[in-house]
Amino acid sequence: MAEAGSSGLVNLTFPSAGVAVVSLNLPRVRNAMTAELTEAWLEAMDTVRADHGLRVAVVTGTGTAFCSGADLSWLDQGSSDDNTPDRLREKMLPFYRAWLAPRYLPIPVIAAVNGPAVGAGLCLALACDLRYAATSATFSAPFLQLGTHGGMAASWLLPEAVGPSRARELLYTGRVVQAEEALNWGLVSGVADDVLATSVEVAAGIARAAPIATRLTKAGLAQTADGGFEAALQWEALAQPVTMSTADIHEGIQARRERRAPRFEGS
Repeated sequence: MAEAGSSGLVNLTFPSAGVAVVSLNLPRVRNAMTAELTEAWLEAMDTVRADHGLRVAVVTGTGTAFCSGADLSWLDQGSSDDNTPDRLREKMLPFYRAWLAPRYLPIPVIAAVNGPAVGAGLCLALACDLRYAATSATFSAPFLQLGTHGGMAASWLLPEAVGPSRARELLYTGRVVQAEEALNWGLVSGVADDVLATSVEVAAGIARAAPIATRLTKAGLAQTADGGFEAALQWEALAQPVTMSTADIHEGIQARRERRAPRFEGS
């Protein structure tokens, strides 16, 4: 087992070839996004980004919660004269970007939601490319009930995942969505008793795919999400020729002809 950071607040392990598991490890506060946990998380993200042998990452929490969201001291800062909207914005944007790092990683990221994902913790799960839920997992966005507007791109991530109508319901009511309902909504791709094992298994399958094509697919999905049909055509007219010039495509075709699993090297 390898750890990222000396604090052990975020553990980084490698359960199979090309797969990293990033575990939030602050169970006493249900993995709330304290300043210390944020620093350890950033260090772990830097380690994942720098490891070119990694093909997929899995994010999960230790203890009974996935992530209970922002440390409430981040939100309750309105009493100081120094905490003007502009100054708070300067603090919040780096915080947002830190925890939305799965969006910026070049490899697919899977959220193994082992328990409640609340507020910013829900946004962390939504920032991942795929989500799987434990039977005990729940999802909620109680920003309004705390007296604050949603943060961490909640107003974009939620509609992307579940559609505008359901996003409005979650943001306005703050109600708790159970795992099975989350599955019915498409908020998660599956529910499992051992969500980490299931997520690692999915990650291992993705890791066996051609890594250049996988990274380009993630980049393409990000670029074309708002650009529509023509943007998708333009991106794919560039990205597909790139993959057609790799050794991996020859291996993939040969493996299909020989009815065996391909061995992609990322070249």
